[in-house]
Amino acid sequence: MKHNIGNILAAGYAIVGLAALASCAGEKFHVTGSIANAKDSLLYFEHNGLDGFSTVDSVKLDEKGSFSFSGDKVDNPEFYRLRIAGQIINIGIDSTETVDVKATYPQMATDYTVKGSSENEKIKELALKQIDLQARCQSILAERPDIADSIITVLMNDYKQDVSRNYIFKEPMRAYSYFALFQYIVIGNQAHLIFDPSRDAADNKVFGAVATSWDTYYPGSKRTQNLHNITIKGMKDERIVKAQNKPVEIEAKELGVVDLPLRDNKGVERHLTDLKGKVVLLDFHVFAAKGSTEYIMHLRDLYNKYHDRGLEIYMVSLDDNAHFWKEQVANLPWINVYDDTGISQAYTAPAQTVPIIYLIDRGNNIVKNPSQIKNLDEEIERLL
Repeated sequence: MKHNIGNILAAGYAIVGLAALASCAGEKFHVTGSIANAKDSLLYFEHNGLDGFSTVDSVKLDEKGSFSFSGDKVDNPEFYRLRIAGQIINIGIDSTETVDVKATYPQMATDYTVKGSSENEKIKELALKQIDLQARCQSILAERPDIADSIITVLMNDYKQDVSRNYIFKEPMRAYSYFALFQYIVIGNQAHLIFDPSRDAADNKVFGAVATSWDTYYPGSKRTQNLHNITIKGMKDERIVKAQNKPVEIEAKELGVVDLPLRDNKGVERHLTDLKGKVVLLDFHVFAAKGSTEYIMHLRDLYNKYHDRGLEIYMVSLDDNAHFWKEQVANLPWINVYDDTGISQAYTAPAQTVPIIYLIDRGNNIVKNPSQIKNLDEEIERLL
């Protein structure tokens, strides 16, 4: 259970330079509200950055507990917090929104409401989940110290499965998904990242999903670059371990797959990660789209040509009608699954048209994304 998270946490929340914070000078965001039972308390409004926390503003609360803070708009989501002593409310800011917070001290970390931002409603959900996980882990440690490590590992794995599936993979481009990546719990005096790419290769896939999405929505931002750096370092660490500490050169373009545990037309759950050892054409398709029949015929030709040499097709339907989809795939020879969970957004956001194609090598690494594929036949031949 000992995790070294200093470097990752430092890379997760960066203080953006003054130039960046003022990049959209004149446009402001606002955080307003009131905190009951906090008369004469000092309320801090702090920026949560890569190098730690910096105070943006503060106010001594009166009997009404009202406050109002503002800041310059930035080009990517930024993170702040309201703090009185050790009680904290996390705030995500995207654009020029006004976020209204109502809380009651001294339990304001859990006893608060937030309006004006669906992002911050999700951040609150995640914060409450984290607080609950922290309490459960502390209880186990106190009651069963002899087996606490193994139970806490199970609790954290359950938490990761819930948060990755129901939050991060659904909308990896969101501020709350970034926020979730850097949640942690404290055991004793040591902080433990919940998603820790240095310890769990599966966690690196979660970081990779957010990194890929942020690269599309917020290209060139410091947070996007840090996500890529963490992901690539995690990949390198994993492969060094697998190679028994022999140095391995990792190309930045090579990203491990984010698993898609989806059910096929026979109800069997099929995992993308189970196809390691094969060259995989990952295809997101809408069978109701114009030109689908001709496209499927072309895929049949490719499948017939290369399947015996190690090609597999993992086709994800994004159709609205599951019954229609089942009829369309009944006679197709490759793996056909249906996504009614939203998990595919890790790959499909923000694409507007289908099909969306990725090529995955025998090591289960994405080597070609949709914009890089020029001649599908030649690319498959090269990987085989």
